[in-house]
Amino acid sequence: MTVARTRIAVYPGTFDPITNGHVDLIDRAAPLFERLIIGIAESPGKGPTLPLELRVQLARQAVAHHPHVEVRGFNSLLAHFVQEVGGGVLLRGLRAVSDFEYEFQLASMNRHLIPEVETLFLTPAEQYGFISSSLVREISRLGGDVSGFVPLAVAVALQEQWQLKAAG
Repeated sequence: MTVARTRIAVYPGTFDPITNGHVDLIDRAAPLFERLIIGIAESPGKGPTLPLELRVQLARQAVAHHPHVEVRGFNSLLAHFVQEVGGGVLLRGLRAVSDFEYEFQLASMNRHLIPEVETLFLTPAEQYGFISSSLVREISRLGGDVSGFVPLAVAVALQEQWQLKAAG
């Protein structure tokens, strides 16, 4: 692995939606790298609530305070995306021990697909360890207040999305 590649990290996910836990990880990882690229996967198989363009826009708003953090959507194999952007590190978040088994499998698979790229695991601050995008979506869908779990623009976008689905 060349030194230049290790200075570019990729934090991939569906970010449906981006949460305060994601932003916390980004805030703590950003100073470690010259560039941090948030790669937002289209993931049509997961049936995301928010369209890719909106997830990218909301993530850009949430990390706008970091000049060297870039947000990009992608619809390819993660390994191809990482190679395309010149990433040398894959950043992954671990909230609990239960996340580890799945994340370990992903890291092992990625090691075979892109052996020049290392996976780095970070844990969120304690106050964010219980937040997941799926819980946020469910609370919001049922009319609950998610403003303590996501940036304000995300809470608003979720409510608008549910209203659109109810009207349509």
